[in-house]
Amino acid sequence: MLAFHALVLVVVPSFVWLGFWQYGRWEDKAAAAALQEANIEADPVPIGELASVGTDVPRADRWRTVTATGRYDTAHELLVRNRGGSAGVGFHVLTPLVTDDGAAVLVNRGWVGLPPTAREQPDVPPPPEGRITVTGRLQYSETPENTGIRDRDGLPERQIMIIEVADIAAGLPYPVYGGFVELAGQDPAADPAPEPVPVPDTNMGMNLSYAVQWWVFAVIAVGGWFFLVRREVRDAAAEAGGGSAGEAGPPAPAESAGRPAPGAGPA
Repeated sequence: MLAFHALVLVVVPSFVWLGFWQYGRWEDKAAAAALQEANIEADPVPIGELASVGTDVPRADRWRTVTATGRYDTAHELLVRNRGGSAGVGFHVLTPLVTDDGAAVLVNRGWVGLPPTAREQPDVPPPPEGRITVTGRLQYSETPENTGIRDRDGLPERQIMIIEVADIAAGLPYPVYGGFVELAGQDPAADPAPEPVPVPDTNMGMNLSYAVQWWVFAVIAVGGWFFLVRREVRDAAAEAGGGSAGEAGPPAPAESAGRPAPGAGPA
């Protein structure tokens, strides 16, 4: 029983802690979902109001709709590997838009599928020529820390794993705004064009359900402990009661009817 008590003392706090951990994850996802919805619904603003050259986009401004006007620089276009689309894994097309003030913003124009073979480049629809006004969702720079993905050497020319803006900007001949933009619309429009990047679902997952489950497990563990302790106490009391009755000895056997007592003579 001592080992069982020790086990309960370990298991119950662990279940309670796991419940609060899952609840904390749910709160974080709920806050992120609320921020996403609020920022997407906000009115569009020029990119210069929320982003600046050499500084990453604040997390509070992620998903804000921004506008920028300039010309696409396809000579420095990049392909971001391992991105999902309607037909599976493919590439995101990242094209700098050099704005009227001379600084560029990296625009994720959308998704294209894989080429027929690994040695070929995918077929990327060109952007509109001339002066373009784009509208899109502002994102902060991708990093190994916030994506869990690390860039690597040996990739084909003009292909990258993550949109790490500072590293990309170091290889460009003009200043670059922090963060990047997921294209939502442009004027004039392009046809054909890469498949637009969809807004991710704000589903917060099963974390709240998992938290409740861990707390239920803790209650069950306490209830099971109480039930077993109560049974042990009852069984111990029953054994103690049986032993006390046995100390008085067995009752004397009753004499057979009609038999004389030993040593008694005939009447």
